[in-house]
Amino acid sequence: MVRAYTRRDYIRKVPVSRIVQYDMGNLSHRFPVTISLTVKKPVQIRHNALEAARIASNRYMQRKTGRLGYHLKIRVYPHQIVRENPMATGAGADRVQSGMRNAFGKSISSEAFLSKNQRVISIYTNAKNFEDGKEALRRASMKLPGQFRIVVDEGADLIK
Repeated sequence: MVRAYTRRDYIRKVPVSRIVQYDMGNLSHRFPVTISLTVKKPVQIRHNALEAARIASNRYMQRKTGRLGYHLKIRVYPHQIVRENPMATGAGADRVQSGMRNAFGKSISSEAFLSKNQRVISIYTNAKNFEDGKEALRRASMKLPGQFRIVVDEGADLIK
């Protein structure tokens, strides 16, 4: 994978990340079971996709376990700055633009580079809420590009 472009010295406007929170739920309690969403292949995920996955999984866990029955953590941060060289279309567009000359582009978004088996989202919960945590991560994976696997990190012996 290519080295992340994080040199903000050359970029005039750095796009703001849409991710509102990285830790949600009950932050003070220590839960025995940890379930994580891991990547099967290297992938790039934009900040708005991460936010959509966070909203989907957090809303499901709040509805099923209440506000204090879990701790959800986003484990990646979008450092990579995505640029776009907008091309004009239509009649007379060839006289307006310069093609690939000075094609550095404007920053439009930020994304996270993820490697194989890297954890994206983790849910800490009780053994009785294990199935709800798996379903929340499944719903989160539907919002993200790429292929994912749900892994039980800790507390596998507590689950039936």
